[in-house]
Amino acid sequence: MSGQVPLGGSGANIQWDVAYLPFAPYKIEDQSAFPWRAVLLDTSRHFFSKPSILKMLDTMAMVKLNVFHWHITDSNSWPLDLHEFPLLAKMGAYRGPRVYSEQDVQDIVRYAGERGIDVVMEIDTPGHTSIIGEAYPEYIACHDKRPWTGRAHQPPAGQLRFADTEVAEFTSRLFKAAMSTTRSQYFGTGGDEINLKCMKEDEPTRKSLTENGWTTEDALRDFTQHTHAALADSGRTAVVWQEMAIAYEDTGLSQNTVVEVWVDSNDARRVVDKGYRIVHAAADHFYLDCGQGGWITQDGGQGNSWCDPFKSWMKMISFDPYKNIPESQRKLVLGGQTSLWAEQTDEANFESVMWPRAAALAELFWSGPGAKGYPRSPPPYARHPISHGGSRGPRCSSAA
Repeated sequence: MSGQVPLGGSGANIQWDVAYLPFAPYKIEDQSAFPWRAVLLDTSRHFFSKPSILKMLDTMAMVKLNVFHWHITDSNSWPLDLHEFPLLAKMGAYRGPRVYSEQDVQDIVRYAGERGIDVVMEIDTPGHTSIIGEAYPEYIACHDKRPWTGRAHQPPAGQLRFADTEVAEFTSRLFKAAMSTTRSQYFGTGGDEINLKCMKEDEPTRKSLTENGWTTEDALRDFTQHTHAALADSGRTAVVWQEMAIAYEDTGLSQNTVVEVWVDSNDARRVVDKGYRIVHAAADHFYLDCGQGGWITQDGGQGNSWCDPFKSWMKMISFDPYKNIPESQRKLVLGGQTSLWAEQTDEANFESVMWPRAAALAELFWSGPGAKGYPRSPPPYARHPISHGGSRGPRCSSAA
């Protein structure tokens, strides 16, 4: 049956059709196997416009991804324009209007929420913070020091002087300002790839350690407790990278902290053995940038990426979230995350790098085990999890 319905006030009409389905009404019972099904986007190495992020959120909702982990800043740029810290974006953002205002962030958070997606912002500290030195050089050790090798995992070198209590207070205020733009109960504080050589070479850090009678690990624990108190005061739960849980003896983490396992999926057991909840985000299954080749100009862009080979959607969907994890600890597995680190991705290839592979992670952590349990095996006739789309859908890679 068909008819017309007027659009309010304009006098325009549209055609509509009604189809009658046999055996109605239907009752559909469906629920996720895991509550955390995430995509991480790095907006520091390359800037991604607000419309491109909104389109990503639309596609995430289509495939039932429900967490946007926004790695909004890093050593390369600071695009987050905060009223309380205007110098950070003024000195640290890429040229042009390549910033996210507080209103932009709130718009993105609201848009995501309307689609059932939680935006978990991350300000990675104390490493990956060289860019802060453009505005506050007194807070950064070995800022852009050359050669960067040995002082950082990638250029530019520089990280927060976390043994300085003034730096800890600055970081706490920075976290509070960033959290004021979001609604999530979670907030990412980073903690990965801290370079101890940089700290040992830094004279102000050595002075702080001596004055307080601290080791670098003592200083890191004090920094973590101080800055995470800002989260607790705001009713937020910290999300950290795995080093904070297993690379040091004691970093002062709350037992409520969520830990993202990224270096190797086999590290998950070590984290849950300490009682922390985990998100599977390991490079050996879920990194979207693997296989893009070398990019560091000092090396002439030679060689392979560190996490080669390319991670296909079939590799992702074959992952076993409970591998080596005892039955009694499986409740600690919140879900999984696929990550797009953007050293070699911008808006030109954004969608083809992310899709359809991110949809495979969504399927894995929504549907859970296959008919034969884990690992799931794609059928021999398997096709891409989502179509290559048209004018409305994302541009997907045919090599995924």
